[in-house]
Amino acid sequence: MKIAVVGGGSTYTPELVDGLARLSRTLPVTELALVDPARDRLELVGGLARRILARQGHPARVVLTDDLTRAADGAAAVLVQLRVGGQAARHGDETWPLECGCVGQETTGAGGLAKALRTVPVALDVAETVHRVSPGAWIIDFTNPVGIVTRALLQAGHRAVGLCNVAIGLQRTFADLLDLPPEDLHLDHYGLNHLTWELAVRRGGPDGPDLLPGLLAGHGERIAERLRLPRPLLDRLGVVPSYYLRYFYAHDEVVAELRHQPPRAAEVAAMEERLLEMYADPALAEKPALLAERGGAYYSEAAVALAAALLGTAGRDGGGARGGEGAQGGEPVQPVQPVQVVNVRNDGTLPFLPDDAVVEVPARVTAHGAVPLAAPPLPPAHAGLVAHVTAYEHLALDAALHGGRERVFAALLAHPLIGQYDRAEALTDRLIAHNRAHLPWA
Repeated sequence: MKIAVVGGGSTYTPELVDGLARLSRTLPVTELALVDPARDRLELVGGLARRILARQGHPARVVLTDDLTRAADGAAAVLVQLRVGGQAARHGDETWPLECGCVGQETTGAGGLAKALRTVPVALDVAETVHRVSPGAWIIDFTNPVGIVTRALLQAGHRAVGLCNVAIGLQRTFADLLDLPPEDLHLDHYGLNHLTWELAVRRGGPDGPDLLPGLLAGHGERIAERLRLPRPLLDRLGVVPSYYLRYFYAHDEVVAELRHQPPRAAEVAAMEERLLEMYADPALAEKPALLAERGGAYYSEAAVALAAALLGTAGRDGGGARGGEGAQGGEPVQPVQPVQVVNVRNDGTLPFLPDDAVVEVPARVTAHGAVPLAAPPLPPAHAGLVAHVTAYEHLALDAALHGGRERVFAALLAHPLIGQYDRAEALTDRLIAHNRAHLPWA
């Protein structure tokens, strides 16, 4: 089985490779194709990938290329982890919105729109190539903004599922607090990508007892600290929001903080330099601890579980096997749960949204795709915000597909974190000025 990774030169990639090595019987990969135009980075990352697999006794062949056609040809699944414009573009996303008194962030607000405009056309070009050379391949989109990019892929008719690590991260956090295995917990996780709430935390499956009230009562302070939100707010909400909700619930506070601290992009760029230096060490044969600070925690577990379910390999190891044949030690393979939190077409799951919206919800994943579970009623305060952001995402995708200053302005005006015409005008000018190199229509 061949798996391709678009953006394979990312410093994230060793996290994914580590998961492929540890969970080899869950997803029996025989060839891993890493494709990236940055050949120097690709060689460093690819070298470490080979050493990680070899150390764990994994027989997969690693192919490094800057040719997408070669990488995608014959692939069963293609993981897309693009960053168009690199950390330099991210630095802009995190800084110029602050000039207008708005959150500077790479997936939320004006910065998130800029990333969508840069990314959607490239993601669609990638998908067209994948469809041409491997028409049956699944595309797993880990590229932010995941909801908008996945919606673009689905509307173009591609076999795509979006993936984010927020839900699996919260599942691991709750499991640690409750001293339970993560696979024992099912999250009633509903909303949009980076705009979700845990409505319940169930033990044993979708119909299990709800542990959330006790979790909040016994561990509310620790959860609130992790989210950087006040504990009384969690008690009043009665649910656990994604940490991205802080941009909405504490917008002005966040803007003030961001104005007095270095952009995250600068920190990440420095971290990537250190990681690439580590990757160049021929003695390194495991992902370094520093990678955990880069972001993307549990990405490998989520990606392997989703790919295994979509490709029909889930459960072949009986749920209790260890790493690949001949693996040295290795940790137990995580059983692939039939229900996973993914980004999929709405199709009535949240009845107040259009069918073609992309929602982030629990879904039953098989080789036929991801089918969302029936959703409980979303509280009005949450539903209203979800509907508002969905309207923005519709306009954002229109701007990404067709370009034009007026479309950009319309999307910014519709965003609940912006919403004022003078701010939208100023942000439109800045967005275009900072991203002109990536926007052919500009």
